[in-house]
Amino acid sequence: MADPTTPASSAAPLFRRMAVIGLGLIGGSLARAAREQGLVAEVVGADQRLDDLKTGVELGVIDRGSPTAAEAVKGADLVVVAVPVRAVGSVLEEIRDHLAEGVVLTDVGSTKSSFVQAVREVFGCWPSWVIPGHPIAGSEKSGITAANPDLFAAHKVILTPDEHSDASAVERLSGLWSACGATVLTMPVERHDEVLAATSHLPHLIAFSLVDTLAGEDDNLEIFRYAAGGFRDFTRIAASDPVMWHDIFLSNREAVLKVIDHFSADLESLRSAIEQGDGKQLLRVFSRAKAARDHFSKMLSGQAYVTTMSQKQVTFKLQPGGSVRGDIRVAGDKSMSHRSIMLGALADGITEVDGFLEGEDSLATLQAFRDMGVTIEGPDQGHVRIHGVGLHGLQAPRGSLYLGNSGTAMRLFAGLLAGQAFDTQLTGDESLTKRPMNRVADPLREMGAVIDTAEGGRPPLTIKGGQALHGITYNMPMASAQVKSCLLLAGLYAEGETAVTEPAPTRDHTERMLQGFGYPVTREGATAKVSSGGQLTGGHIDVPADISSAAFFLVAASITPGADLTLRHVGINPTRVGVINILRQMGADIQLENEREVGGEPVADLRVRYAPLKGIRIPEDQVPLAIDEFPVLFIAAVCAEGETVLTGAEELRVKESDRIQVMADGLAELGVASRVTPDGIEIRGGQPMRAGTVNSHGDHRIAMAFAVASLRAEGEITITDCANVATSFPNFVELAQGVGIQLKVEAS
Repeated sequence: MADPTTPASSAAPLFRRMAVIGLGLIGGSLARAAREQGLVAEVVGADQRLDDLKTGVELGVIDRGSPTAAEAVKGADLVVVAVPVRAVGSVLEEIRDHLAEGVVLTDVGSTKSSFVQAVREVFGCWPSWVIPGHPIAGSEKSGITAANPDLFAAHKVILTPDEHSDASAVERLSGLWSACGATVLTMPVERHDEVLAATSHLPHLIAFSLVDTLAGEDDNLEIFRYAAGGFRDFTRIAASDPVMWHDIFLSNREAVLKVIDHFSADLESLRSAIEQGDGKQLLRVFSRAKAARDHFSKMLSGQAYVTTMSQKQVTFKLQPGGSVRGDIRVAGDKSMSHRSIMLGALADGITEVDGFLEGEDSLATLQAFRDMGVTIEGPDQGHVRIHGVGLHGLQAPRGSLYLGNSGTAMRLFAGLLAGQAFDTQLTGDESLTKRPMNRVADPLREMGAVIDTAEGGRPPLTIKGGQALHGITYNMPMASAQVKSCLLLAGLYAEGETAVTEPAPTRDHTERMLQGFGYPVTREGATAKVSSGGQLTGGHIDVPADISSAAFFLVAASITPGADLTLRHVGINPTRVGVINILRQMGADIQLENEREVGGEPVADLRVRYAPLKGIRIPEDQVPLAIDEFPVLFIAAVCAEGETVLTGAEELRVKESDRIQVMADGLAELGVASRVTPDGIEIRGGQPMRAGTVNSHGDHRIAMAFAVASLRAEGEITITDCANVATSFPNFVELAQGVGIQLKVEAS
């Protein structure tokens, strides 16, 4: 800990003078943290308790105290109002005429609507330099003596500016909180109060009520004597300041009442289930709650209304060279993991899934079905148990369904939900909200669905329930397994026959899995057909290893002299083996061993050894069969002798990124020239890859492709924006390091 009388930082302070009105736990802790970190040149405190001002100076919390708030704010370029929420109005009245030009005014209260209302009443408007704030941190301790400069470390601070707020003021204030160790988020005022009513205010109310109820029992001494740790942990917050919480509940009354009503209804439902011995309902609620708790942090930070201002960045650092040897099994197939959950949920009976990919995208799909009333146990080391509800058994979710970074999930859900009786909204992370969805929305509208999108046909998708769908005959203008699967799933709910014809073969996991669940699917050449009225029956699914994930290691071994690598239990569905076919045409040494069929899907062990590659003109009939594998195939092309030409790959330009352009840009950073065309790329092999920094643009496949490139690079490769690798391929880093790729991860 730094000397409390001396700032710890020699850098220029963010603010000249900070005035803190109210030296309680939060105000005092912020003052002390800012002063010790050298974030402000001077800290002035104001508090009704004059003894606290003296104590604050003695403890090094503030530089000097002021007897009035009006005096304290003179000359300050940052004013922090840290008084109880119902006292804010009087403080603002006192300081209004004494604020300096260029000041930034903020608060630390737990309710934001009441603060903004007080600001409007005092100033006649919401000035652009007023930035409401709320640090989500605290302690049962209170007062100036409890001031803790580390209170905000690893905690969130929510700022609630509006569209008229001064961007530089938001940035400076965010910088102050970040330097205190906090993660800074932004969200609208109204949404903040709704979220905090549910996540903070209601738990405090329940804790106060529970302790008060039990304390009123005749045998209260025995009850508290035998209370276990869980009771003590849960009710700890009942020791919080009663006056402060009295103010919070009255200030955030409407949002609190709404969430109390919701909670009361759910509690009554659980009471009824216990009374009636309804074990299925209890299991459904408990498993859904456990899963939500397990993934709480991801779900909260991933909501579309939250913008991370201080977001963890993941960077890959790769040393040149390395070997590729070993015997590994890559992650389960993501496409099949999504579909196993979807069809298992819609089936009658129980479905057991092994090999499920426990990546964030697949988990988002699993959670979405829990939100629609499906009981799902697991995942536990790739095993999931789904208690299907039948084709018409889904329930309306309480809110929007968050699907992470998965375009597959969003497009398939669009078809599945178009035939439900209830309204739904599909959202995703920042990357997914940039991807076009009209390719599924337009044909679904032809079937009678009512779907609204954001500008440009992008998410969120709002799907109106209760629509009478009718089958159509649809000729896809572009080959896409996601579009085909979307329409086939909608066809399960449509009157008549739905027929989808593709211009080139694409993945047929949906058709195979529907048949595996006992639902009739007719396939005639390039056309797949379904009709409503069938039934899905639960069973067992063994998800093979994902060939798209295996592709990175297939290329890694193919381009590295001396490599010898075996990949176990890889799915070799004929509609997915384009990467093997293309690499073999380039001269790769790939052997399929122990070929077999598991659950209707062909699998094999793949042994790949180094072999010199040659450039080729990639056959267009192979493009749909390898659409996700081209980023790493471009690396193979760089290492080949001669030119490789790709055409017919327009779909690559609307993936998580424009994969053709982003790969070309990344190659250029490494000194490799290429020529981008409207539907492909031309790469001359044999060009050396020098050291450089590549921006993956948040596209996991781009990041992993350039990780493979390091094996033949002449210098260190740095790849930025790699956080989404964990979303789709959770153990890529460990497997890559295990086979010999010299990869280190840096997070900041």
